[in-house]
Amino acid sequence: MKILAIALVLISSQAFSESPYLVSPDGKFLGNLNSNRYDPNSVSNPYGRYGSKYSPDSINNSYGVYGSPYSNKSPNNRFATEAPKIYVPRY
Repeated sequence: MKILAIALVLISSQAFSESPYLVSPDGKFLGNLNSNRYDPNSVSNPYGRYGSKYSPDSINNSYGVYGSPYSNKSPNNRFATEAPKIYVPRY
């Protein structure tokens, strides 16, 4: 039973690491782009650092640097010139 639990943890952590992710132009990690609400680094996790609408590091915070529709560093501003880039891991 213990081996099964370890295998599930390894598989789930590997699944998280294969998600595309956002990085700001200054090199700051801004979260995984997946729909997993339980991934602690997902932009879809409403309680996580990168998904909460209250976190300064979240693209979902409409008042934050990375989520405001008026910020030059936000993917929510269609005119932004310094918006985060999407990276896709290659294996």
